[in-house]
Amino acid sequence: MTTTPISPTTPAQLSPSLVATLPGHYYTDREIFRQEQERVFETMWFCAVRSADLEKPGAFRTVQIGRESVLITRSRTGELRAFLNICRHRGARLCTEESGEVRRNLQCPYHAWTYDLDGKLVAAPNLTRMPDVDRTTYGLVKVALREWLGYAWVCLADEPPSFEETVIGATIERLGDVASIERYRTEGLALGKRITYDVKANWKLIVENFMECYHCATIHPELTDVLPEFADGYAAQYFVGHGAEFGEGVEGFTVDGTEGFGRLDGITDDQDRRYYAITVRPQVFINLVPDHVIMHRMFPMAEDRTVVECDWLYAPDVIDSGADMSKSVELFHRVNVQDFDACERTQPAMSSRAYRSGGVLVPSEHHISAFHHWLTQKLSPEDGPESTGNSGNAAHVQNTEAPMLL
Repeated sequence: MTTTPISPTTPAQLSPSLVATLPGHYYTDREIFRQEQERVFETMWFCAVRSADLEKPGAFRTVQIGRESVLITRSRTGELRAFLNICRHRGARLCTEESGEVRRNLQCPYHAWTYDLDGKLVAAPNLTRMPDVDRTTYGLVKVALREWLGYAWVCLADEPPSFEETVIGATIERLGDVASIERYRTEGLALGKRITYDVKANWKLIVENFMECYHCATIHPELTDVLPEFADGYAAQYFVGHGAEFGEGVEGFTVDGTEGFGRLDGITDDQDRRYYAITVRPQVFINLVPDHVIMHRMFPMAEDRTVVECDWLYAPDVIDSGADMSKSVELFHRVNVQDFDACERTQPAMSSRAYRSGGVLVPSEHHISAFHHWLTQKLSPEDGPESTGNSGNAAHVQNTEAPMLL
């Protein structure tokens, strides 16, 4: 089987209403996943950690991005720093735990090479006998880092793409302007709940699932009770600025539609009682509702395994009051479980001969083809700087006509 990705082709007998998907081996082939690691996850901005999780100097977290372990820590002066989690001496992994806190320095457990929180080499056995060793040159390898929405985004590329054009640009393409998301003041919200899901499915199946609602009436009864238009398969992310409206009699974004919490300061009247979903390629889903924000971060671990970390963020006074957030959290937790179960049911079929040429997209899912074409461009050896961002979104979100319902 060839492992060089090719653009999806349209079967000769494909009905005019249908669009072809990627072939099945895109979701199972180890070599394709390696290319995705190299050309997608290791070249784009990747949302790694919530900034507030690293509260004190010396706090650190390690995350897997593509083929690299990345170490993120807070420096003595309070800034977040990111490095490859590799000792410069013999390549041992510097921090072997997922998270923790050091008092002053980071020390390799193999030969005790020691680095300060800015990555500079500060000590090593017999280092004073080697005055020619430049402590900055042999410091940790730095990784580009930007903070936005209260999260640290990192990029492994030697020359990272424009953060404004790619990450912030994806939000503008979806909402129409950046102010619409900044009004939620996500960076000032507090973590109410975090759930980590270990999903036995390819990351692209999860992205595709999040982008469409053709499945909502089938597997999301609680969600469609709150957002009735989703029961008709409304492709909400297809339309610039559209937010799904709460149903009549629904008081809040909760599992039973009962009242949630007070509206977040800053959001406008036309954002009230609405749900907005945003996909930021390659691995972030942002969900905006009047009283909280839900952030999904995907960590693709293998061609058939994806870890998803989901945060529920609320106004600090809600957390401080000890309010019961269970009904609020439960709604999207159920949506997550329902979605991830569906993706896990789909994953085994990706290697079936029935899916050798792929499947099809119905009209309300046609915008997913832009994601497929974006991916094949990224995996192409001829890929250039112009395809490093979210190009392709505009092709499907600029339509402001009536939605296609099925």
